[in-house]
Amino acid sequence: MKKIVFGTVLLSSVFILGACSNGMGNHDMSNMGSMNMNKKDTNKSNLKIKGKEGTPLQIMNGPEVTLVAKEGKQTLKNGVVVPVWTFNGAAPGPEIRVKKGEHVKITLKNELPAPVSIHWHGYPVPNSMDGIPGVTQDAIAPGKSFTYEFTANKVGTYWYHSHQDSVNQLDRGLYGALIVEDNEKFDRDYTLMLDEWVSNKDEIKKQLDQMVSGGAKSDKDMNMSGMDHSSMNMDHMSSSMNMRGHNMSMYDVYTINGKSNGLTKELHVKKGDRVRLRFINAGYLTHAIHLHGHAFKIIATDGQSLNKPQLIKNELLSISPGERYDVEFTVKNPGKWYIEEHGEGKAVKGMKTMIVYDDVKKGTDHPNEKESLLVVDLTKYGQPKLGEFTLNTKYNLEYVMNLGTSMKGNSMQYTINKKSFPNIPPLIVKKGDLVKVTLKNTSMMDNHPMHLHGHFFQILSKNGIPVTGSPIIKDTLSLKPGEEYVVAFKADNPGNWMFHCHDLHHAAAGMVSEVKYEGYKTDYKPNASAGNMPE
Repeated sequence: MKKIVFGTVLLSSVFILGACSNGMGNHDMSNMGSMNMNKKDTNKSNLKIKGKEGTPLQIMNGPEVTLVAKEGKQTLKNGVVVPVWTFNGAAPGPEIRVKKGEHVKITLKNELPAPVSIHWHGYPVPNSMDGIPGVTQDAIAPGKSFTYEFTANKVGTYWYHSHQDSVNQLDRGLYGALIVEDNEKFDRDYTLMLDEWVSNKDEIKKQLDQMVSGGAKSDKDMNMSGMDHSSMNMDHMSSSMNMRGHNMSMYDVYTINGKSNGLTKELHVKKGDRVRLRFINAGYLTHAIHLHGHAFKIIATDGQSLNKPQLIKNELLSISPGERYDVEFTVKNPGKWYIEEHGEGKAVKGMKTMIVYDDVKKGTDHPNEKESLLVVDLTKYGQPKLGEFTLNTKYNLEYVMNLGTSMKGNSMQYTINKKSFPNIPPLIVKKGDLVKVTLKNTSMMDNHPMHLHGHFFQILSKNGIPVTGSPIIKDTLSLKPGEEYVVAFKADNPGNWMFHCHDLHHAAAGMVSEVKYEGYKTDYKPNASAGNMPE
């Protein structure tokens, strides 16, 4: 067994990441019967279905669909209209729904003034389909298209977003939900995408100017040819963060499905319904969500089921950037009930929607964003059972990742073992290896939601205490200052995969590593003129 703490070796084939953004999609399963979609129907590209109140503007039922990246404008709340970059004219883009086992083909057409890509967040696609410009593909140039193909062999709640200049492109709306359906039936099935936006017109203009002009110099700054990082300009890499100064207070509009402050769609239910809510955090901030008036179960996190979840009530779901939580509840408390974020600040008041019983005409609930409630501790939730890994499993490799900060001139650098990209070495694995990783947040103030591409990992312990509830399988895990987690995964998906912080300001300022398989070879060769910007 080899135990490794990262040192100063150059990372071999990865870059920096970028940002998250906005929006959301809702799917009401009560409409599915009237859709009556057969195999022939679902093969049509760009299938659009306009739902009733509470459903998404677009649902695209696979396995073959087309997404068009294009510019638009969107009303976030009354009086606040912002320019957006969209998939199929909406931010978030269409909710893509496919069934387990289907071979998925999703064609992205780029009608934007800058290159784009799509990363399938949390989904273990083949490495060539991971959507990382300069690493797995060239960014898709304006006027061009690219088709992503993979088999939907894992059910659950996932999402997709641009991974090109993502610190900016996600901020402007380039993301949507990816749902791989199982056979379990719910009367209502709603998706709620959480996000934060900047409404200041001057800051938006600066961002858009950078987005359109940035690609032209990206490959000069980041020489992807032969994966040679020696010419990379670290000042350029951190420019996205410096543009905002990582001042998170600039995000002054919080949204559910791209809407805020009374413009969010109500979630309609009938007494006796069994309801599934799929929460996806597409933003940069952690959001504490309260479901009023109903006991509920957390049935999955990051798309992976929990063992025998118990009913809980009046506890908060803490949902970090990149994370997903699926909950279910039975409709048996007539009225109108809030789903809302708890916290301080004016923007928090905008992140709410209502559960509305169709046969009840008046409200029975009031918002209470400042109410003090416990946060669900996932490490103690559900019933224990033997998972794939334990702390005593014999591992082929053990790694330690200390997540911290340092200063470089006037800029904050985000580090792994006191090194920032590109001086962070990858985790080198062989196919079949069992890998244990100790993650420690040594930062004084920052949370770090760490996201591993291409794999799921199991949480084994938190702050030295073993998990006592259900086995927890995730792809994104947030560490608060001072926290330590031990996780484990099996190296079962060969390729070059990013392992990075999904507060993409931190990734853009250096908190990026890679899981790299020995002997992995790819036919992809980066084009130096493609404008690849994978941060």
